Amino acid sequence: MHALDVLGDPVRRRILELLAEGEQPAGAVTAVIGDEFGISQPAVSQHLRVLRETGFATVRPQGTRRLYAVAPARFAEAHAWLDHFGRFWEQRLDALGTELAREKHRTKRKAADD
Repeated sequence: MHALDVLGDPVRRRILELLAEGEQPAGAVTAVIGDEFGISQPAVSQHLRVLRETGFATVRPQGTRRLYAVAPARFAEAHAWLDHFGRFWEQRLDALGTELAREKHRTKRKAADD
């Protein structure tokens, strides 16, 4: 499964946002996702399994709990694919930076004149 196929799902993206805050027990992830998306524990478990099997998340047992964490290596594939299209927005971001610098200069000049 391509990285963007995995990341294209809003539930999986939200799970990864939670895991980016630090290692989380499956129960805590299930509680948040269940509340936010109105899906069942088995559905959340399925999403966690997809993330684990595709290399976006790791799991480690701790007693009876399963602790999930982000596995950052797989994000490189998505980044590389998106980077290929960077030319479409880099020019616009550069232009935005220029306009912000001009506005800052105008504001300073106006403040000095007042």
